[in-house]
Amino acid sequence: MATTSTLGIDRADVRRARTLARQVGKPIVDLARRHTTVSVERATLRLAGLDGADAEGTPWVNRLVDAVRADCGLEHGVALPVWDALVRGEADDLHVLAQKASAGSVRFSLPEGRAATRARSASSKAVGAGIRTIDRQRARREKFIKRVGDAPRKPWIYLIVATGDIHEDIPQAQAAARAGADVIAVIRSTGQSLLDFVPEGATREGFAGTYATQENFRLMRAALDETSQELGRYVRLTNYASGLCMPEIAALAGLERLDMMLNDSMYGILFRDINPIRTFVDQRFSRQVHARAGIIINTGEDNYLTTADAVEAAHTVTTSQLLNEYFAKEAGLEDWQLGLGHAFEIDPDVPDSFRLELAHALLARELFPEAPLKWMPPTRHMTGDIFRGYLLDAFFNLVGALTDQGILLVGMMTEAVVTPWLSDRDLALQNVRYVMNAAGNLREDFHPAPDGFIATRARQVLAESIQLLDQIRNDTDAAGDPPLLAAIADGTFGLMKRPADRGKGLDGVAAKSEAYFNPATEILDAPKQGAGK
Repeated sequence: MATTSTLGIDRADVRRARTLARQVGKPIVDLARRHTTVSVERATLRLAGLDGADAEGTPWVNRLVDAVRADCGLEHGVALPVWDALVRGEADDLHVLAQKASAGSVRFSLPEGRAATRARSASSKAVGAGIRTIDRQRARREKFIKRVGDAPRKPWIYLIVATGDIHEDIPQAQAAARAGADVIAVIRSTGQSLLDFVPEGATREGFAGTYATQENFRLMRAALDETSQELGRYVRLTNYASGLCMPEIAALAGLERLDMMLNDSMYGILFRDINPIRTFVDQRFSRQVHARAGIIINTGEDNYLTTADAVEAAHTVTTSQLLNEYFAKEAGLEDWQLGLGHAFEIDPDVPDSFRLELAHALLARELFPEAPLKWMPPTRHMTGDIFRGYLLDAFFNLVGALTDQGILLVGMMTEAVVTPWLSDRDLALQNVRYVMNAAGNLREDFHPAPDGFIATRARQVLAESIQLLDQIRNDTDAAGDPPLLAAIADGTFGLMKRPADRGKGLDGVAAKSEAYFNPATEILDAPKQGAGK
């Protein structure tokens, strides 16, 4: 391997960056291993087949976890108390048990001895069946792609639908696929990330998006399967595994064969004020599920550049990408599943803005050569001038072509102004097609000058990222928290200050006892894939 790159980056610097990311990330992983959350425990019950909700719309998984927690705490996990009750004959199945628990007609306790052994065996069998369903869905995806064909080229064209009504989303998604979209993302209803439960059923009244539910997942996947057969290429489906129910939504995505999930290690902390510990515990479990399901994750570094300056904060994006890579691989994800995020968000009035964008995109491509990087279009500096916006999107698409991005989110000239019409999407897809047809292979001919503006800028951003990781690693916190938690509390990323002892969902976190048992984590921890362990 050459000691330098086309950008003049020393391989020793790349190794140094990854070593620092591991040193910063490992204390967070250790913290996540020592804790559980209500959402992790609810996801475990969902894998065992518990679904549905009571007359008030509260999911049975919430009712059952709350009842177990009230009787014997969360620190032991819910599997042993729940299956001990089933083995003792308190109910015939999980649904009946949840109903009885909600009515207060059953009490839970932590079993010991032979009773614990029986509960452990029964829970492992039930949860294992759910994980085998995820395995079958992964195999089904692979067979389906072989049968109908895959997208003929990269980048995959990623397009959003979000009417609030799943039955309106479906024809829009199918129309988008027919117009050339390879990936359909169904945006969640505003505020769903802050709900500590997952709604049930097919929903028709979302707000600026459609609720993420298991039934909505099933309906959209079935519709896109029909369209995939019609078009002779597999159309991928994306949703969001983030927020207070990250593990549950990840489990539902695996069960219903979604292909991509938005899943960032720090997005919920920074932009939704969700407790940092809650988020890191939940994201590790969710990524283990994604690894098992063969789901590609999309990370959220682009969001940093909506609150921080895209030039001054460029190194925080690279730092987050390195941390996201470490956390993902530690959880079992492989390079092809890492849709690491970055975005075209430099103020177009800044001199050499296009060259700066190109430098940042090339750096990401060189640091993560096997990852299918997700390149996000301009939003922050879209003004309502649709002609200027259309030109910015064309420049964005050109950077994507020059740097071999794997997932290209289609930019709209009405972005951040109004909800795009179908005609806006059609024009946006025409823009992508023109640029890719005209310049899709330009990367074969484009080689930045080793000491030119672009290569120099890329090296500068990497150096600043290494400096930041080293600073975080050496930071000490009076509370004894991992250094990354202190950095987040100080506003290092996205200018958002999020202390570890605050934030939404903290009351749903518990330190594991010595008696803790979770059959899902036992199974998911077993295959030691990837690097960074």
